[in-house]
Amino acid sequence: MTTTRTARSGIRGRITAPRERTGDARGPRARGVRDDRGQTAVEFLGMTPFIILIMLVLWECALIGYTFSLAGNAADVGARKGSGAEYGADAACEAGARKDLPDAWSGAARVSCGRGSDLYEAKVTLKVPVLVPGLFDLDIDIDGEAGSALED
Repeated sequence: MTTTRTARSGIRGRITAPRERTGDARGPRARGVRDDRGQTAVEFLGMTPFIILIMLVLWECALIGYTFSLAGNAADVGARKGSGAEYGADAACEAGARKDLPDAWSGAARVSCGRGSDLYEAKVTLKVPVLVPGLFDLDIDIDGEAGSALED
């Protein structure tokens, strides 16, 4: 038995002489021992559909979160445009709310604008797009509401 020091890690370890093989010289297959080569590949192929399904669900959750962000931002922009417009505040509000929406969200977007007591208010309702139609049938509407002080 010899004690060594490795150059990279500085850890001391022991080197022992290799043990002698016992048994038949023909190898493990001749003795009836199972060979596990390829088992990892088979297990990975079996898990691949589940991994893909989990990735799709996570992506759909990301789309839901992004829809919340888009709805709030569109309502905020619409309220600011409507409060600052001298004429046609409702048209300015709706145009401002729809301006930056991506195509997947703008088709089904509903925008309602109007004057409150001290604020110009905007409400934007967006539908969450479905990544794989038929796999996830989400009928979720996300509302974003905002208000902006009326300017004179």
